[in-house]
Amino acid sequence: MNTGKTKNLGVMGWPVAHSLSPAMQQAAIEKAGIDYSYVALPVEPEQLPQAVEGLKALNFSGWNVTIPHKRAIMPLLDEIDEDAAVIGAVNTVVNDGGRLKGYNTDVLGFLSPLKARGIKLAGARALLLGAGGAARAVLWGLLREGAAAVTLVVRNRDKGEALAAEFRSRAEAEITVCTFDSEAYKAALSTADILVNTTPLGMTPKVEEAPSVEWELVKSSAFVYDIIYTPAETRFLREAREHGCQAQNGEAMLAGQGAAALQLWTGIEPDADCMCRALREELSKR
Repeated sequence: MNTGKTKNLGVMGWPVAHSLSPAMQQAAIEKAGIDYSYVALPVEPEQLPQAVEGLKALNFSGWNVTIPHKRAIMPLLDEIDEDAAVIGAVNTVVNDGGRLKGYNTDVLGFLSPLKARGIKLAGARALLLGAGGAARAVLWGLLREGAAAVTLVVRNRDKGEALAAEFRSRAEAEITVCTFDSEAYKAALSTADILVNTTPLGMTPKVEEAPSVEWELVKSSAFVYDIIYTPAETRFLREAREHGCQAQNGEAMLAGQGAAALQLWTGIEPDADCMCRALREELSKR
């Protein structure tokens, strides 16, 4: 129950009714027994500056940011964390006594299930499928953890080369680009220690789609990661599992980025498993 002492949190977006964050965050808040409330905040794009000032005036402790505001909110904040600056998007805002700092917790979300499984990225050779917005956080996570080489596999080579050029100055890793129909892709498949799909191929409702992979070329010891979480097992992950690879969907990444945000706001370490359970329950209702 909200009281005069309850601290407020939320997620802003337009539209925002689809967001899974309220269910996940409120479950973690209740599990931790802390006096916080988390709500959905529908904000039209042209109202973003007023909304930011309004939340600050209402003394919100912080909020998550989803589409279409992740980039647009950045000039409205007082400070931007390194991860958010590199990725070029903010998904979490912390209100520290009226000073607003923007973070991007997608990197921590991406890394959390890898660390939980004991997967080491230092010195690894990674294959990253896609070069969109989600790929930026994944690429930065791979580089931050010391991957030796990352191959970007793309449909649009120019887009991939632009992303690679931007990140080459940020790490010593070798970053190369190839297309799905190239011999270079086949060569990269045979040496990859980790494959990550950041494309929407295979997402509900088009569950029979999948990125093109010649699994016979892939090492069975390779770790395969799909950031999609609906369905729970994409065709890409099913084929990887049938090939003998360890496989991970995007559920833990989503819960992990939410847990990292809640820790920034409250200082506590949330129960990420509780957030995953709340996520599954909410998805089952939709």
